[in-house]
Amino acid sequence: MINSENVRRKDEKADVLICPRCGNDRLIFDYARGEIICPVCGYVISERTIDRGPEWRAFTQEERERRSRIGMPLERITPEGLSTDIDWRSRDASGRELSLKRKIEMIRLRKWHIRTRMQSSIERNLTQATNELERLSSQLGLPKRIRDRALEIYRIALETGLVRGRSIESVMAAAIYAACRETRMPRTLDEIARYTRAGRKDVARCYRLLIRKSTLKMPLPNAVDFVPRIGDILKLSASTIRKAREIVRLARKKGITAGKDPSGLAAAA
Repeated sequence: MINSENVRRKDEKADVLICPRCGNDRLIFDYARGEIICPVCGYVISERTIDRGPEWRAFTQEERERRSRIGMPLERITPEGLSTDIDWRSRDASGRELSLKRKIEMIRLRKWHIRTRMQSSIERNLTQATNELERLSSQLGLPKRIRDRALEIYRIALETGLVRGRSIESVMAAAIYAACRETRMPRTLDEIARYTRAGRKDVARCYRLLIRKSTLKMPLPNAVDFVPRIGDILKLSASTIRKAREIVRLARKKGITAGKDPSGLAAAA
């Protein structure tokens, strides 16, 4: 345990641990061994320290948010982005199974909860759009930040009346393409339209409508962004991908890339 004999504090208010030998305040916490180590002099300040963190491990921010069991559940389909859900498992807070009477009551409450939360046409439309977004994102392998941005763009289109008279599928595909363009994610319109029943023509028309009627500013596509994706598909080495990037940059300096398809330039490089 840490005590006053082997660990000093820089400031009583700050409560910062420092090494008692060299005064270094950037200590290393080895949770696997339960030790606090000074990286400068190698002194083990404390051992058998209790890890008070979660028992699970996460390697990405998205995985950490998904495994966390605290805080209110986030639902992007609601107007304010926040909502709660009644768990579908018929168990109480202690994990014990509910009685038959309580199960029937929870089914009825869950049904009315869904009805009251999705009572407006906008919320029902967003629910269908979210399902379509999850389907397309799963097939395209899109990260969470792209999905969130695509849903924000779709909500803008819905609130401005751009979805009226058009299919949810084509507008959502256009929103996904806009989110990929905005974040420089190398996805082509043909690749996104391939997984929709609307077709490339309808998706392209909805995308042009989004750009024209909204305040979205799309950056110009860069062929360099498509090189790593093509290299990953073809299983190319890192040196080959690096050389292809140099070729694209050299071609852009010479001014021979104007008016050319970025994905075609990347494939040629």
